[in-house]
Amino acid sequence: MNKFARIVVFCFVLFLMFAPAIAMAQDSAGATGSFSLTKTSLGYLGVGIGAGLAVIGGSIGIGLIGSRVIEASARQPEMLGQLRTLMFITAALVEGLALFALVICILCLFVG
Repeated sequence: MNKFARIVVFCFVLFLMFAPAIAMAQDSAGATGSFSLTKTSLGYLGVGIGAGLAVIGGSIGIGLIGSRVIEASARQPEMLGQLRTLMFITAALVEGLALFALVICILCLFVG
């Protein structure tokens, strides 16, 4: 994916993150107070971005692992068994890292 496409996807993801807040915003007559960013609300935003990046990173990693194993098995079909075992071990490690990042984000949400 080229640089422009990455920027477009990033902007679209940011829009999707903030679209519910914009859609559910109250008009000025129904608002009881002004909008302010507090330490808690910025913490929630940080946890959401961190969890999203952890999931996206793990998904990209597992996708790359799968594509490389398919490519390698097309070159050497007799190695498919060993490649599959290595793929599952590596995918489990990547998924464990993403899960660990999500746990850290959830801990930061409730403890911090």
